[in-house]
Order: sequence, then C-alpha cells, then structure tokens
Amino acid sequence: MLLILLLGFATKAITIAETGSQDDSPAAINNQVQMAYRAGTTAAMKGDSKTALLELGKVVQLAPQIEEGHSAFGAVLVRLGRFSQGIHELEQALALKPSDVSAQANLAWAYEQTRAYDKAIALFQQLEAHARTQPASDPFHTLSPSLISAYAHSLVATGQLTTAIAKMTTAVSESPHSPDLHDALGSLYAQEQKWSTAINEFEEAIQISPKYAAAHMHLGVALLEAHQASSAIPELALASRLDPESVVAATELGKAYVVSNEDTKAVVEFERAIRLDSAASEPKYQLALALQRGGHTVEAVPWFRQVVEAQPKDMEAVASLGLALLLTGNAKDAIPFLRQTLANTPHDGTAHENLAAAYLQMNEIDEAIRVLGSGLKNNPDDFQLHYNLGLALKLKDDNAAAIPELEAAAKLQPSAHEPHYTLGVIYMQDGRYDDAARELALAMKLHPDNADGWATLGSLYRKMNKLPEAAEALREAIRQMPEQPDSHLTLAAVLAEQGNAAGAASERQKGAELERVVMRRQQATVSTNSGNSLLRKGQVADAISRYQEALRDDPNCAEAHRGLANALERQGKKAEAAAERQKANELDKRRQ
Repeated sequence: MLLILLLGFATKAITIAETGSQDDSPAAINNQVQMAYRAGTTAAMKGDSKTALLELGKVVQLAPQIEEGHSAFGAVLVRLGRFSQGIHELEQALALKPSDVSAQANLAWAYEQTRAYDKAIALFQQLEAHARTQPASDPFHTLSPSLISAYAHSLVATGQLTTAIAKMTTAVSESPHSPDLHDALGSLYAQEQKWSTAINEFEEAIQISPKYAAAHMHLGVALLEAHQASSAIPELALASRLDPESVVAATELGKAYVVSNEDTKAVVEFERAIRLDSAASEPKYQLALALQRGGHTVEAVPWFRQVVEAQPKDMEAVASLGLALLLTGNAKDAIPFLRQTLANTPHDGTAHENLAAAYLQMNEIDEAIRVLGSGLKNNPDDFQLHYNLGLALKLKDDNAAAIPELEAAAKLQPSAHEPHYTLGVIYMQDGRYDDAARELALAMKLHPDNADGWATLGSLYRKMNKLPEAAEALREAIRQMPEQPDSHLTLAAVLAEQGNAAGAASERQKGAELERVVMRRQQATVSTNSGNSLLRKGQVADAISRYQEALRDDPNCAEAHRGLANALERQGKKAEAAAERQKANELDKRRQ
C-alpha cells in the first residue's frame, strides 16, 4: 500500500507563543514535536503502525499549524485503510501547503480508493505536471507504479479507458522492467476485452517476476476469458500456491474448474475461499451455483440466502435465490424474490415464467394466468409463455382458451412435443378423437421415450376402434415400462376384441399379477412409514415388526431394509444391521 512521508521536518523553524511554564516553552514544545515526528516516521517506515499513529497524533495535537504533521499522520491513516480520517488530515496539510507533493500523492490515492475519482484525477494531473519539471534525481520525476495504476483506474471509472491505456503504455515504455506496470496495463487491456494483448502483458510481468501471484491470477482469468480453460487452470492454481491467503485467487480457480465441468473441484475451491473470508459473497454465490448444477439445490439455498442478505441489491443473486426456492418446492418463500426480480426486469419473459410457476405451485391459478398474460404483452413470440399459459388455462378447465395458446406454442417451436401432447389430451377430453390422435401421434414421433404417452395413445386408438394401432402403441408402452399393469390390461382388452383369446388371457394374467405387486408395494410403503414413526418414538420392537411386514410384502423395498438396519442397530445387533444395510445399498444401486 502507498505510503509517502516527507522527511526533514525537524529542521523547520517553529514559532510558538510563550507560556508561563518552562516545560511549555516554545523550545520545549518544538523539541517534543520533533521527537514525536522522528519516532512516528521511523515507526511508519518499519511498519509499526500503532507507534506511528501514536507519535504522529502527538505532532498534530501539539503543532496543528505545522503541515508536515498532518501530511505524515494522514499518510499512515490512509495506509491502514482509515480513509475518512486520513483524507481529512491530508486535506488539512494541503490547505496549509498546497505544494506538498507527498500529501498530493497520498490524497490522490485515498480519493481513488474511496471512489472520489474526479478529485483523484485532478490531483494526479497536478502530480503529472510536477513530474515533468523535475530532474531525474527527484523521487517525483515519475509517478510510482501504484500511483499510475490508481490514476488509470480513476480514468477508467470515469469512462476514459483509452486515455488510461495511453498513460499506462507510456509508463511501461519509460519503465519496461516494472512487473507492476505490465500487470496494470494488462488489466486495462482485459477491460477492453483485448485478451491476447492482455495475456502478453501478464506474461511479460511474470517473466520479470516469476513469483508475482497477482500476475499469474490475472493471466489465468484472461486465458479463461479467451476460452483457454486448460491453460488457465495451472496459472490460477499457481497463483493460489504463491498467495494461499488470496480469496480472489481461490474463487477464480473455482470458476475455471466450473468452465472445465469439474464442479467437484470447484466446490473445494469455493469452500476454501469462504474459509479464508467468511464475509466474501462471490465464493458463496459461486458455491451455491455449483451445488445447484450438481442437483443439490436444497444445500445451495442457504448460500444464496447469505449472499442476498449481504447484498440485497444484487438482482442476479435475488433471482437465483427465488428460483432455487421454487425448485425446492418452497413457492411461498420464493414469490417475494421472484416478484422483486420481475419488478427489476419487467419485460423479461423468464421472470414472468418463474413467478407464474410459483403461483401455480401455490395453486393460485388466476395469479399465474395474469402474470403469464402480462409477459406475453412484451414477449408475444415467447414459446414458453404461450405453453405455460395454455397449461394454466387447462388447469382451470378452460380448454377453449387453452387451445389457442398451445397451438401458438406449437407453431413457435415445431420440434417441441409438449404442446402437441397437451393438445392431444385436451382434444381427447373434449371428445375430438381424430384431433387428439393426430396431436398425440405427432407428440410421440417427436419424443418417443414416453411410456405413459404410448399408453394414452393406445387407449385412444381403442376408443376409435383402431385396434391394430392400439395394440402397437400399447406394446411400445409395455416395452418401455413392463411393470405398469394398466398397459397390459388395456392390451388384453384390445386383443380380446381382435379375437386373440390366448394373447388376451396372457396379458390379463400379467396385468393382474402386476396389480398385486403394486398393491403389495403400497402396503410395504405404509408399513415402512409406520415403522419409521415407531422407531422415532423409541418403540424399537414394534418398529422391527412393521419393517418385517413390509419386507414380506415387498422384499425389494430398500427403505424397509434400511429402517430394519437402524432398528437392529438400536438393539445392538450390529452384524444383522450391517447385512440389512448392505441389502438396501444393493437395491439402490440396481435402480441407478
């Protein structure tokens, strides 16, 4: 951090009014001031900020009319990040002595740090003009790399990126061996999205200073933006090793892993960044997104909440929290955030869709219809809005209004099967069998992996007395979902109507057996739930009995095996418990 102190203060003549006490004489006070100043500036140069503040504070108190005291005290305050106090002292210094170059430099840097960019630029311009008049031996013959970087940042913040790059380029040409200047110039080119030029500057900085952690990090980010993730990761990993306390480096490395589809590694880096700084919002937000992508939306919600609590005006985070709550079935909590998102982006179709989905989840169908209709006013060609509105109207049993919306969706996105399928169901409900068959057949052509769809089409064909088509559709439903009893039973009816008694009997028997299986599974679920309840109450023996009943009904009920394992473990039967838990795990694996 910048710290420029003007030395030689001890030789300045001081005139202090006479007082009655010898200890309060001007000479005595002058001596105290000089001693405090020397002690303060020495401590500051050694990094002893506590002593520096104490001694320089004495200087300001004893001799408030002396400019150098304010200048030195302000410089230390600014270095410690106490900008408000530091700026006050430095402004006082310059009021007393406008030509104090060190005070100008420290105050310019403090202004830039506190985003008072116009004030900073005015001082930087003064420093620049002063530098042009100084001999090469003068310490202010050129601006230091940190000052030039702050000057450039102020210019960028006020929309003067081109000017900033020009000044930084000149500085680099005058000091070509400064890694800081190359890194700063690369950062400016990065803001212009001139990635190849930025990369060259970062690489030059690293060549001069191979262990320059910030340059490695900046290079990694630029490579990532240039779609070179495989090259970015080693740079960002090295930056993290060189500066293991850097929250930014850990976060950027996590982002690089995300781009490389390595979310597991990304999560590790985001969690590390949070451990380094529990108040940092960016790694929390990135962690939440990574968890959500991995299907762990429930775990992501608390992180989204923390980000929004810390940054309530971050509308991207607000939208993400609303969507995550919606996806976890918590529409009630989601609605305020989704409303806020819509208010911020009133013409965004997705914002309307998400809020409407939340209202539908709350069974507030009229509100959903209102929001979707409002969205279509600004997005008349939005497929999803038309489709969702059609579904909402269907839920309200307003098929006449739903049909035009679904037809509009089908025209907007001909490859989408959903509008055709929903239209088919509506037409079938309305007794328009030919229209229903046409739409359902098209839906199945567009998306054939839908056992329920084939079963529905088969049932429709049977009603239309198109028995061969019905049998074909039902057989496809059975092929995709052989354990569904209804498809077997409907096919049995079709075969019987075709005169195929043997085939009908066979399918009827399969359907009946599967119905019994379904019934036993339902009974097993009831018994398992009962066992879980009893186990929570501590009634272990009764719980075991219920789990055993469940397994007699359905030996493949993984949840019953797991519950039985927990109950047996309570009784100290560890070997039997382990065997049951293994059975549960094996059943889970089979389903995957």
